Amino acid sequence: MTTAKRTSAKKTAPKNRAAAISLARKAAYHVLLSVERGHSHSDDLLRGAAVNALSSPDRNLCTALVLGVLRWQIRLDHELQALLKHPNAKLEPEVRIALRLGAFQLLHLDRIPARAAIDESVELAKQAGHRFASGMVNAVLRKLARTHQARTGEPVPLADSPADLALALAHPAWMVERWVSNYGIEAARAICLHGQSQPALTIRIDDAVVAGELATEGIDLQPGELLAVAQTVVSGDIAASAAFHDGRFRLQDEGSQLIAELASANPSQSFQIRSILDCCAAPGGKTLILAERNPQARVLACESSVQRIEPLRHRLAPLGDTIECRLADATTLAEDSAFDLALADVPCSGTGTLGRNPEIRHRLRPEDLLRQATRQRDLLRAAIRAVRPGGRVVYSTCSLEPEENEQVVAAVLAETPNAHQVSLEASIESLAAEGILIASAAPRLCASLTAEGALRLLPGAFHTDGFFVALIERNA
Repeated sequence: MTTAKRTSAKKTAPKNRAAAISLARKAAYHVLLSVERGHSHSDDLLRGAAVNALSSPDRNLCTALVLGVLRWQIRLDHELQALLKHPNAKLEPEVRIALRLGAFQLLHLDRIPARAAIDESVELAKQAGHRFASGMVNAVLRKLARTHQARTGEPVPLADSPADLALALAHPAWMVERWVSNYGIEAARAICLHGQSQPALTIRIDDAVVAGELATEGIDLQPGELLAVAQTVVSGDIAASAAFHDGRFRLQDEGSQLIAELASANPSQSFQIRSILDCCAAPGGKTLILAERNPQARVLACESSVQRIEPLRHRLAPLGDTIECRLADATTLAEDSAFDLALADVPCSGTGTLGRNPEIRHRLRPEDLLRQATRQRDLLRAAIRAVRPGGRVVYSTCSLEPEENEQVVAAVLAETPNAHQVSLEASIESLAAEGILIASAAPRLCASLTAEGALRLLPGAFHTDGFFVALIERNA
């Protein structure tokens, strides 16, 4: 009877029971597949309903997998290609993503067992309809695991050429070659290393009571690098705090905050700011700082994107009638000579934000820089036209590329005889004197000014995203 029962159980058991795939890996796989197909951006998908439905540990793992694969994709593909039986074979997107996920875990996540990384990657390929290719995924990842184990403990070679540096730190060679040419090999290495790390989580907070509440909730903060109101989150789940849900502090990169602070600086104290134009306002963090630093001013916040205008209005609503949110392209505004101050924080390539937005490195092409520059010149011209004689314009990007930065400013000023560039040194010193900058920040920022007086924040030199900021004054 016992034997018969065991025989019967064998006959009725399913032959090809699917192996379990963790919710975190499955979610990461689908996010990466959408990014690969160009359907959406990782930051949008990681804030989407599917990821938010995960438990906190699974959500954290999913995010780490997605961003890690995107950061290291160039190097992962290089390592995997060498192990393929046919290195030039074209792989289906589902198979490529399964391989990358497994390879990233094997090479960069020591706490994940190799068996789990391999088996679940194989199952992802199977469930995507690539049962035959799943065998190849299994074989390649097992070879990679053996190769990686054999290399463990070997010193990492120092990459001294742009090509070697690009491959070692998984950046496009054309980008690294530009950075080496413009800033030198050591600065380029620092930029690449910054692009491979999780950016600092910085909050803007000037309330000691709120800071105390966060401490009681187990959130460890340390002072920012530049601004007195900036705090870096060392540990703890800041998004789960009561103060976050109540909107009593804001998440914002410290370099991003600095741009609005520089725009609001008034070194001579003779410049009256009664009206402000924010040309490209969404998502609104800089607009809020402009309004807070200039409570006497009316602010026009322009946004040309239909998708972004409503979230912008919602975010700025607490400030009431002092801010007008307008769905408009700033280049078409009828208000000429109407503002004291204009901020042109223009759309750009985003090469200063590769740690935060890693897939930019896979989508951006050299020719995109010139296309962006055309739009940037139009916006800067509009901003200069919008300010009154004696008014000021702050032009900024989160790009590291001269075509989008100093070349834009130079081209517009060459055709605009009624405007000139002003060094930001006095603005930096004014912010230091007011206690807005921490004591050690001013000398470092002044040392980062270009010959024309623009500020360049390079990732790695500062623990911020990369930014370029220029101050322009319309002649009185």
